[in-house]
Amino acid sequence: MKEDVKILIVDDEEIVRSSLLDWLQEDGYHVEAAEDGFKALEKIKEKPWDIALVDLKMPRMDGLELMEKIKEIRPEVQSIMITAYATVNTAVEAIKKGAYDYLVKPFNPEEISLLIKKLIDSQQLVKEISYLRKELKKQYQLHDLISKSPKMQKMFEFARTVAKSNSNILILGESGTGKELLARAIHNESLRFNGPFIPVSCVALTETLLESELFGHEKGAFTDAKTQKKGKFELANDGTIFLDEIGDISPKVQLNLLRVLQEKEFTRVGGTSPTKVDVRIIAATNRDLKRAVEEEKFRDDLYYRLNVISIELPPLRKRKEDIPLLVHHFIEKFNIEMEKKVARIAEEALDMLMKYDWPGNVRELENVIERAMVIAKGNFIKAEDLHLSPQVMEEESLSQSREEKSLKATEKQHILKILDENNWNIQKSAGILEIDRVTLYNKIKKYNLKKE
Repeated sequence: MKEDVKILIVDDEEIVRSSLLDWLQEDGYHVEAAEDGFKALEKIKEKPWDIALVDLKMPRMDGLELMEKIKEIRPEVQSIMITAYATVNTAVEAIKKGAYDYLVKPFNPEEISLLIKKLIDSQQLVKEISYLRKELKKQYQLHDLISKSPKMQKMFEFARTVAKSNSNILILGESGTGKELLARAIHNESLRFNGPFIPVSCVALTETLLESELFGHEKGAFTDAKTQKKGKFELANDGTIFLDEIGDISPKVQLNLLRVLQEKEFTRVGGTSPTKVDVRIIAATNRDLKRAVEEEKFRDDLYYRLNVISIELPPLRKRKEDIPLLVHHFIEKFNIEMEKKVARIAEEALDMLMKYDWPGNVRELENVIERAMVIAKGNFIKAEDLHLSPQVMEEESLSQSREEKSLKATEKQHILKILDENNWNIQKSAGILEIDRVTLYNKIKKYNLKKE
């Protein structure tokens, strides 16, 4: 409904304000006007708006500054810059700062009506895409794990199935692939979901400390044992214990762990009486446990007890189709955590992420996006906001064929020819090229075109 669309006009010329007000009200929109940037900001704070028509040259606060402040307060508002000072530089600057389009005075009612309609249709499309993306993410999600790769989708289905059993599970995969997230997802899908989920990193502790951490200790068991302490197995009773990097535990801890698996009981360090426990074990490793068994570094009986069901998580470099999905997920996550309003990632930046080899997998991608969100200015992540190791970047020249380079050169020459023929009249040139002005401005910037 048109009356639901709220448009704010900001211009210091009364005749412009009243003309725009009349034209847009005749079109059926809810329209209000402000004579300067400060009054406009008061109105922006009062209620939600859809569109702001902002004059570039105004006293006290110019249009570009006002537009940036509007974006800070209400990032969903789309701005259209209006001015009598038409140059490519100001147009590009306005669009770079987030303007939807650029109107040159004098303008006619039909031009404005068409532009407003186009913008409303665009906003509606964005809302629909946002809704579909959320629905799509549900389809591609297993709790906090997100993927649309066929291999991962099969793994999600398998994980949901085995979660209902009580069997022990061994998760294999490189560091950073999300082994703990998968373990949590399996626990949450299991019949033990009401019980505790207790994670333990086996690589972070010495043998003595790991024994105490897993099985607890009695008072006086060692120098610092001033009180009795419950171990992780006891805390995980009726739930799930997740043993991360299981391939790093010592032979003594392996033996104690085997007893828990066989007898469903353990003895605290320094204790004498066993404690019964009902725990499901999910273990994970980035090591080749089978080879460790062959080399007699890992007990074969423990290996087979742990490896009742095996699930392998593929590295991110083998499922790069997931990168855009993960990036949007992390942007949403850090927007909430950092109270920011980053809406998207630039195409050039996403292209860089797709070409990267990701030795640190999903964890590294999350760290890269978190850093980019911290330093990003404006409402999107740019290529310069990313921090990637050059050693693992793919050679761009290998992925770009000669044909692609030739097509780009042809497009550049054609656009420049049309602009020159029309004395750099942006609106006329865009019409001949059959593209909108925003696209033409982006092409001018991309190819660094300049008027002779």
